[in-house]
Amino acid sequence: MKLRTMLFGAAIFIVAMFAVRAQDSGNAEAERYIKESERQWAESVASGDSSVVERILVEDFVGVDPDGSQYNKAEMVKNTASAPKYFLSNNLNEVKVRFYGDAAVAQGNESWVRKSGVPLHGRFVWTDTWIKRNGKWQIVAAEDLTVSEDK
Repeated sequence: MKLRTMLFGAAIFIVAMFAVRAQDSGNAEAERYIKESERQWAESVASGDSSVVERILVEDFVGVDPDGSQYNKAEMVKNTASAPKYFLSNNLNEVKVRFYGDAAVAQGNESWVRKSGVPLHGRFVWTDTWIKRNGKWQIVAAEDLTVSEDK
């Protein structure tokens, strides 16, 4: 009886280890996708490639601009297409991703250079909330801050 209990316990342990490894592997792949998508979104500010925004934002997305105003997916798509009028470049510096089941929080920052105006250089510091719906990771909410780097 004792041997049977030990074997059952060992089997449960092995199954649990495989489940944890499978989850870690899935999170690693999702983390790569989220980081790459965040990089592409940052670069779209200067390139005007709104297809990135179309892909990564859910239809009921809500974002908060640095001035406190809210925007939706349609507004972000439109603003991304016209952003190259204002920005020479925008590059992702770093992003950290934490997972909570089928949700993830990505926090990071990116550096930008404007074509004109004050400030000319700055950073966006942001938090994006991702969810996995129908097997696809997308952003449901975003909040951005602007930090000047001009002296």
